[in-house]
Amino acid sequence: MKKNILKNIFTFYYSGFKNMTWGKTLWVVILVKIFVMFGILKLFFFKDFLNSKFNNETEKSNYVIEEFTKYNK
Repeated sequence: MKKNILKNIFTFYYSGFKNMTWGKTLWVVILVKIFVMFGILKLFFFKDFLNSKFNNETEKSNYVIEEFTKYNK
């Protein structure tokens, strides 16, 4: 029964993506934007803050925990 449900789900998505016209173009645009946001921007604009400030994993994790649990008014 579980195999039949998975097959139906796969067939549903496969036929849906196969018959797309504008959808394929939109998916290409979405994937290019994701690549630019996470690939290009990360390389040039976001420095590795934790590695430049701390020497080991314990110090890094303590800093992250402190920042997440800070009380802001």
